Amino acid sequence: MRTAMHDGNILSRPALRMPLRPLPPNPTPTIRRRPELLAPAGDRDMVRVALAAGANAVYFGLDEGFNARARATNLSLETLDEVVAEIHDAGARAYVTLNTLLFEVEIAAMERLLRRIAHSGVDAIIVQDPAVCLIARYLCPALELHASTQMTISSAEGARFAKGVGVTRVVVPRELSVTEIARIAEQTDLELEVFIHGALCMSWSGQCLTSEAWGGRSANRGKCAQSCRMPYELVVDGEDRPLGEIQYLLSPKDLAGFRAIPALLEIGVHTLKIEGRLKGAPYVYSSVTGLQRWIDAVADGRGDDPEAQADSARDLAQMMVAYSRGFSDGFLGGSDHQNLVDGRFPRHRGQWIGTVTDVDGRDVYVARGTTPAPLGVGDMMSPLPALGGATNASTGAPIAPPTLRPGMGVGFDAGRPEDQNEPGGPLFGVEETDEGWRLSFGHVGPDLRRVHVGDRVWLTSDPELTRQAERARERGAEGGQLALTVRCEGEDGAPLRLHATGAGVHASVETEAALRQATGAGLDDALLRDKLGALGGTAYRLDRLDCSALPDGLHVPVSQLKAARRALVASLDAARTARRPRAVATGPQAETLHARLWARVAPLRRDPPAAPQLVALCRTDAQLDAAIAAGCPEVELDWMEMVGLGRAFARAKAAGCRVTIATVRVQKPGEEGFDRRIAKLEPDAVLVRHWGGLMHFSDHRTGPEVHGDFSLNITNSLSAAHVLGHGLQTVTAAHDLDATQLFAMLDRMPAERLAVAVHHHISTFHTEHCVVSHTLSEGRDYRTCGRPCEAHQVALRDHLGNEHPVIVDVGCRNTVFNAQAQSAASLVPELVRRGVLRFRAEFVWESAEETTRVLDAYGALLRGEIGPAECVARVGVHEQFGVTAGTMRTLQDA
Repeated sequence: MRTAMHDGNILSRPALRMPLRPLPPNPTPTIRRRPELLAPAGDRDMVRVALAAGANAVYFGLDEGFNARARATNLSLETLDEVVAEIHDAGARAYVTLNTLLFEVEIAAMERLLRRIAHSGVDAIIVQDPAVCLIARYLCPALELHASTQMTISSAEGARFAKGVGVTRVVVPRELSVTEIARIAEQTDLELEVFIHGALCMSWSGQCLTSEAWGGRSANRGKCAQSCRMPYELVVDGEDRPLGEIQYLLSPKDLAGFRAIPALLEIGVHTLKIEGRLKGAPYVYSSVTGLQRWIDAVADGRGDDPEAQADSARDLAQMMVAYSRGFSDGFLGGSDHQNLVDGRFPRHRGQWIGTVTDVDGRDVYVARGTTPAPLGVGDMMSPLPALGGATNASTGAPIAPPTLRPGMGVGFDAGRPEDQNEPGGPLFGVEETDEGWRLSFGHVGPDLRRVHVGDRVWLTSDPELTRQAERARERGAEGGQLALTVRCEGEDGAPLRLHATGAGVHASVETEAALRQATGAGLDDALLRDKLGALGGTAYRLDRLDCSALPDGLHVPVSQLKAARRALVASLDAARTARRPRAVATGPQAETLHARLWARVAPLRRDPPAAPQLVALCRTDAQLDAAIAAGCPEVELDWMEMVGLGRAFARAKAAGCRVTIATVRVQKPGEEGFDRRIAKLEPDAVLVRHWGGLMHFSDHRTGPEVHGDFSLNITNSLSAAHVLGHGLQTVTAAHDLDATQLFAMLDRMPAERLAVAVHHHISTFHTEHCVVSHTLSEGRDYRTCGRPCEAHQVALRDHLGNEHPVIVDVGCRNTVFNAQAQSAASLVPELVRRGVLRFRAEFVWESAEETTRVLDAYGALLRGEIGPAECVARVGVHEQFGVTAGTMRTLQDA
């Protein structure tokens, strides 16, 4: 193992990553809350399906944009009031996604849109950009703000940043385990929302720049290029490493978090979220019904009930048929580099049936699949590692075996997922055999000449599920009584208290008579459901009855139950009638907000340099030596593994350089020591890359200077002012900006507070999954992988032949850097003219000679000795800045 001396201490990369201590044992887990189940909706029909299936809340985007699923149908602003009323009348909540970055020229449009959303009665907006939070809070303080997973709030320190912009709920990153989520819950009073089902992004959300680098568009603007679903070849130490059918190295299975639900209920998370605004009604229907059924079972103490387990096994099978690339726990159980990615295909497969044993005319004989399935989903329902030693409810049942019926769709998999015309089609007949099934197809069916012995067979669709979803849509469209949840509580000698929630309102009543010990059965579930559920002729129906806070053996006269029911109805009616629009500020407010934010920004802590300065970001000793030899006045050290950082820091200081140390890209609970380690070295400055680091170092104003990196995703002057107000000296322009957007932001802020990366390999993927461990070891995580990253240099080759370096950081996360460096040389003269002083050249695998050539060329450009074209010719790079297709757009082109 490689080690390095740091202030006299031996420090290795794994030693820096401190494992979380288990939570104190809890032999009797307590379910702290029944969480809200949040469903996706790409259009109004999906809203109705979600509501009919039992979703407690629905999230959707608007045609006006600013949402991370630009390809979804979305809803129109003209129908927003109607949709929100429909959702509220069903007793659910409505959330609008505004989870993209905001450009300077869009601030006024965003203000108008937020004002309209606030008036509609939408309960909350889901937000990525701090500027959107700031505008919304300024316009309508009563509008809830939920930090999207795109905001990358990955720690309690990051949650403090979110709270400072008015956020009340954090959608935690999908890379966190239940133990890490519990740690955040212990340290913040913000609500936590957790993804529980659906597709996983390979990169940390908000930190994926593949679309910018390769697609000329931005995932942070809702236009993901799906680069994780592309095939890649593995290159190890410069040599090809064949992996057979394993080509889709960055395409994760889908999340099915059933096993984590008991732990998440014990933690007390507020919301469980389903991904899938681009998927159809059968997917929404099956996921909502299946998850709601299991949540109810766990919350009601029936998690160990064989019947509840069997229901969940069947629900998982149905969800798999609706849409699945295979199921996994994601990261809820911690890292599992061997199971997260299957690697053989990037799209829907469904439920595995088995393998072909014979083809006879229009019949195909299939041997039944055995557990575990090839996707590692045979035992999805066994327990996750217990949370803090607690014995959590979990099912012991695997996903139910496939049930085949005529009309169901099947697909045949010969290991060529790139073939868009793989054979498959609806079943004409099904007959069970000793080994499995004989599947019969009609004359207009799959080309069985292309089906061979050994092909894998998948159950891909179920028309009955489609019909169920359609019936749910019709029920939702027809309307009807509004669903109520009624909670009963009380104790001997006190009134029976009833709390009803539904239709977006809440009411509470209590009986006049006190509860007494019963001589018979008392107020059991059946009696209460019968008397409180007699809601005919009203606008309501009893959907759920919660008697967990009502002791057994108590009694109150039936007449009292009837009177309490009537009082509840009257109180709910009054609450719905009294619902009033929220106060929303009138007139344009953005300019006033802009002035107030910038008034809070402290001046620079030291005088700016007299001339533009080129800062070298180095990742190797050779690059640092070259930067020192080139006379760089300041260097930034990005020792991603932190091994050797102390020596590099000392060498740079001895050479007379100012030294800035970069933090990790994201920081999870238990990794706070990374920032403390950096602070202990006492650098001149810190380059913060995550919100937790911003809060950590801004708490120490007498410590090092603090600069913000591109990963803070600053794309407008409002967000820039807010983060600079936390004590940053400069903020780096986000890679989502093109030239036009960059200069529009620069028009609205002091130029000396902006840094620009003029030469870099864009960091495309930043992943919790370790492709090195997955392909070069059998280990599940850093404890068992054997650390092949310390012995090998790994790259991924794309379908165009480009080899993209993979570097593992101190947290064992992978960053995949773009093969080709890109340049903003053509912008430099104008940036210098406007007063920008901090320019960065970043290096990945460059040698000392390559580093010297780059620094010499850009230094000459900044001094005005050569022009942009000569600079680009000298370093031989791709000229591009931000989200542009093809070559760099110059100011004249823009």
